[in-house]
Amino acid sequence: MPPSAAPSSALALIRAFAATLGQSEGAVARVILDRPADVPQWSTQELATAAGTSTATVIRACQRLGFRGFQHLRLELARELPAPSSDEHAPGDSIDRMFESARAALRVGQRSIDRTALTDAAALLARASRVVCAANGFSAPPLQDAAMRLTTVGRPVEAPLDILAQQFAAHSLNEGDVCLALSHSGANAHTLATVRAARKRGARIITLCSYERAPLVELSDVALSTGAVGTHHAVDPFFSRLGHSVLLQTLIAEVAGLRSTADAFDMREVVADALADSHP
Repeated sequence: MPPSAAPSSALALIRAFAATLGQSEGAVARVILDRPADVPQWSTQELATAAGTSTATVIRACQRLGFRGFQHLRLELARELPAPSSDEHAPGDSIDRMFESARAALRVGQRSIDRTALTDAAALLARASRVVCAANGFSAPPLQDAAMRLTTVGRPVEAPLDILAQQFAAHSLNEGDVCLALSHSGANAHTLATVRAARKRGARIITLCSYERAPLVELSDVALSTGAVGTHHAVDPFFSRLGHSVLLQTLIAEVAGLRSTADAFDMREVVADALADSHP
């Protein structure tokens, strides 16, 4: 059994230990080495098909190569992919490069979003009895912001930050309720646990992530994807989060169009009162 995969040497690790695998598992390793840029966008089934084997063999091969599973392998490969040459040679200073990267990320997100799925998600949120939001790590801030904004358009939601609190809330959902989940990778274990609990209770699942194929997507009633962008080896997928934030704001605008405008006016009064000068 090889040691745990190092984030900076996934391909080197696979090359080193591929020869120790059996025929079927070795076929998985060969596909990974031949098509490392494609594998991060694939599902487990797609890799299994390319290798002429089963999904169970894919998972077993990944583990014998030192990864926790296929999703771990996929993320490590994505981090190793070279950044686009346009980023390396972009004109101007760091400000220009940063804003150019942000604009590129938003363009990718705009092209990636399924308009019909967005409409369906808004309809589910607008009529749900309860909405529980679930996100962790770097995905939590965009969803926390969206939760407050949904409240301002008359759609109260629950958005616990604590991992266990999210799962407790999910276990209390019923049919007619919605779980809204966000994960950049679509493979966050805590978010997946919350979504599975909500699904088991009969709630509808709306998910947002960067990839079209991910474990979170497979659990969804409605799935929204913004595409994976930015520097692949970054710990914080900042540019992907930009797309998530804009997508969430678009979703909120759609929900607002389906809700009473009186609720929004009431919330504006709350803001106005908070900004008013206080008098002794």
